[in-house]
Amino acid sequence: MNVPELVVGPLLRYVDETSASIWVETSGPCEVTVEAGGTRSRALTFSVHGHHYAVVDVTAEGAYEVRLDGEGVWPLPDQPPSRIRFLGPGGPRKVMFGSCRTSVPHDAPHTISHGVDVLRAYGCSLRDRPEEEWPDMLLLLGDQVYADEPSVEMLEFIRGRRDSEPKTEIADFEEYAELYRVAWTDPEIRWILSTVPSAMIFDDHDLRDDFNTSASWREKMSKVSWWPRRVVSGLGAYWVYQHLGNMSPAERSTDELLGKLCAAAGDGGEILDAFAEHAYDVPADSRWSYSRDLGGTRLIMLDSRCARQLTPGDRRMIDPVEWEWLVEQLDRGGAERFVIGTSVPFLLPAGIHHIQNWNEALAQGAWGGRVARWSEALRQAVDLEHWAAFRRSFEDLSRLLVRVGKPVILLSGDVHYSYVAKAEGLPIYQLVCSPIRNPLSRTLRLANIVAQFGLATLVGGWLSRLARIPRPPFRWRIVNGPWFSNAVANLSLDETPPSVRWDTATVATTGVSEVATVRLTG
Repeated sequence: MNVPELVVGPLLRYVDETSASIWVETSGPCEVTVEAGGTRSRALTFSVHGHHYAVVDVTAEGAYEVRLDGEGVWPLPDQPPSRIRFLGPGGPRKVMFGSCRTSVPHDAPHTISHGVDVLRAYGCSLRDRPEEEWPDMLLLLGDQVYADEPSVEMLEFIRGRRDSEPKTEIADFEEYAELYRVAWTDPEIRWILSTVPSAMIFDDHDLRDDFNTSASWREKMSKVSWWPRRVVSGLGAYWVYQHLGNMSPAERSTDELLGKLCAAAGDGGEILDAFAEHAYDVPADSRWSYSRDLGGTRLIMLDSRCARQLTPGDRRMIDPVEWEWLVEQLDRGGAERFVIGTSVPFLLPAGIHHIQNWNEALAQGAWGGRVARWSEALRQAVDLEHWAAFRRSFEDLSRLLVRVGKPVILLSGDVHYSYVAKAEGLPIYQLVCSPIRNPLSRTLRLANIVAQFGLATLVGGWLSRLARIPRPPFRWRIVNGPWFSNAVANLSLDETPPSVRWDTATVATTGVSEVATVRLTG
């Protein structure tokens, strides 16, 4: 009889004041036991596409162990123990966030090309710090994996099992499972993910570059023979590896898909695929966004990829069903402030914001059909697909945030540089931390500075006025940054006013070093 092994995890996912959820992938069907604080909690695995998963809900704090069918598999030898810490009644003191992390080796050539993995370096530094200094939550804001830019290791895995298209991209669930295994099983990454509770939302590279940019993009991809299997596998893998752990125990207990998978007599791969296919075809029927009340802070993690409505002439970053849900989260009482995670920035540098407004108007035919086709090609070529490229949604959310009248902190990634933007005269802040490990080259850094902070500033407003686009509901400006290094950021909510610190890591330093600290005043 084969003894099951721990393949991925444990990941410490949902945590509140009284419970914590531990996610694992195992090599075979088994009973998973988590022991913490003298209490044992158990769950049986469910199976999809030959892989096996479980989420165990734990009601005790402290160091914990994981057993599969009674055999201890965690912690690993020579590794410090993982710990469960519940949130206090006031919510998290410190929230770490970041996005865009490639999973390449940590050898010299890849460190030269991709820089130091700051999440890994931060995990190493935490081992030497007292628990009071640890972040209470980790928000991963997109591009947790790069399905369209696999590492050499992943390409070897792909070549070892098929010789069909797409030869240099992920094709099915098996390859997604390997992609997540590579991303999350480095010992230092494994330890920090087992110890710091994480909440996640996806961006395009979790599925494919430019995912859901426009109706034209979807039409183009519908003609690609391998795309249907790829998108179904990607959304299914996202549900298993990322979204499942975002749910609270109460939410999981009533989740229809999880119920079907757990009740399945055998492998639930077809059940998961049917769900993922429908989620892609009818986005309004599935919700990837979620909300948590954390003391006086309401965390809203907003899906700004799958929830898009791409109807020409009525483009929206989030469809009407998702919009009603968001309005409800911002209108219902009980929150003193809002932290909104959206993978793509809401407040861009003003110049590039106006250029995206202008591009959207032209792509929808403001200057005729020939210019519309050119503008659509430009949109996909240079990623003009942020909130500014969905002007109706940008203006609707701007007015909503003004009406709410409470402090709002938007957290984002995607753009491969970090900065702080502040609305003029309003308690609305945009904090961007990107990348964790996928830096722009020096040439592209300079090009971004010139294009987004120089040229765009000069011509963006002029182009916007030329296309007769009305002014945004409020003005804002970049008050700190940009910083282009690999980084993670920590938002300190227990300070008045809150502050945010960006840290980076280099081969010349041990652990992490400060890039900048900014207080959210005014």
